[in-house]
Amino acid sequence: MPKQVDHRERRETIARALWRVVERHGVAQATLREVAREAGLSHGSLQHYFASREAMLSFAMDFASEQTALRVGRRLAELGEHPHPRDVLRAMLAETLPLHPDARANSRMSAAYVLEALHDEEVHARARSGLLQGREAVERLVRQAIADGHIAPDRDPAIETDLLLALTGFTTLLELRVVTPEAALAAVDRHLDGLFEGGSPCS
Repeated sequence: MPKQVDHRERRETIARALWRVVERHGVAQATLREVAREAGLSHGSLQHYFASREAMLSFAMDFASEQTALRVGRRLAELGEHPHPRDVLRAMLAETLPLHPDARANSRMSAAYVLEALHDEEVHARARSGLLQGREAVERLVRQAIADGHIAPDRDPAIETDLLLALTGFTTLLELRVVTPEAALAAVDRHLDGLFEGGSPCS
């Protein structure tokens, strides 16, 4: 009997092909036909899974976010049952930066998606929603760390969240080799040290 192709698996294969096209040639070359060629599929076969370029981009971005979350989850699992909030934030920031091949592919996909969002209202709405959810997750961590005494109570959680997210701006500097991975992580650590300085964890 012919082998059945898992629908989700094939969509993920297409998403990874899209990442490779974006990484090599930029988002402008990420057409259905080019991605189909990269994935080893016919144009018609790809359209069976994605009816439009926008649908393909949206799935690829969602899949990239899922992969980032999985990598963060693996890092947190290595930290034990009750990781310190500083370590949680560092893991989240580190996996957002293009410090290894998987994170770099996800990062470039994210950059391409943002550019697309500037000119497409539907993509803009999806991208904005995803970023808002990510920001809310970070702010919850910061607020809990303040409540638990890990961060000084006079810190403004909204401002501290925005400053933490600003550290993801190292992505551009890393991609263009303005700073080294070691320098970026050193800056992340210095900022986290300052954020958690003065905290008095509750017993």
